[in-house]
Amino acid sequence: MNENESLTVTLTLENNEELECAVLNIFEADEKEYIALLPLDENGDNTDGQIYLYRFIDNGEEEEPGLENIEEDEEFDRVSAVFNEWLDTQDFGDIDLDALDNLED
Repeated sequence: MNENESLTVTLTLENNEELECAVLNIFEADEKEYIALLPLDENGDNTDGQIYLYRFIDNGEEEEPGLENIEEDEEFDRVSAVFNEWLDTQDFGDIDLDALDNLED
């Protein structure tokens, strides 16, 4: 995998629809591992900014990792706070708003 290629996973939703997601981060909170996923559309883009958080289960090299829903609001709040702290440390670069305005013209 080259550095510009992102790791993706395919989620199967309750209605059996498949959703491709980019892996943003696998991180630890409260001595458990979690994963942050960015859902992608058919063009590989995310237009709504939604991020999914799941409990990450590492099943070793012999099996695929597993994902579990975070059922408790308190756990979700703690995990969200840890993810947001990580997100704040990331350097997304400065966005030149004037350049974006020029693209629309």
